[in-house]
Amino acid sequence: MTMTAKYRDVVREIALDHYGFVTTKAAAEAGVPAVELPKLAARGGLDNIAYGLYRVPDIPPTRYDQFAEALLRAGEGAYLHGESVLALFGLADVNPRRINIAVPRRARPKLPAFVELTRVRDAMKTTLYEGLESQTVADALLECRGRIEGERLLAAAKQARAEGLLTTVEWQQLTKDIRR
Repeated sequence: MTMTAKYRDVVREIALDHYGFVTTKAAAEAGVPAVELPKLAARGGLDNIAYGLYRVPDIPPTRYDQFAEALLRAGEGAYLHGESVLALFGLADVNPRRINIAVPRRARPKLPAFVELTRVRDAMKTTLYEGLESQTVADALLECRGRIEGERLLAAAKQARAEGLLTTVEWQQLTKDIRR
């Protein structure tokens, strides 16, 4: 077996866990030299999405791909924020035009029109939903007060509780906070 085939297999394994995407950094950590990714892309084994970000074209797309791409483009420490967290789960009937990504530091990557960065100064509790770093559903619902009407937020909180996305304590606190 050639080295190229081995590298391609390693890259594919990484991509299977990340919605088809692989970064130069992740590949290097797995033992694939950074110079191999452009070579694989030139041979059609990868699509170059952005600087240091590639996608394996034969991995089937999912509804989470755009969220994953937005997070990877924003870089380390980035997480889904506000309406984007609600959109991830289909809560509150939101369909934002852009995926809102919070970053704790200044970032100036070249971003497509579907990504919007929000700089946050205070550290916020994050969690993984579907393998994507995100603000918690409870915090996202509170974040959306004033932008989404209260009744929709209450319905979203009820739905999130039913789906196991909120604890009973979080749900009770949210209903109080949203009604204020």
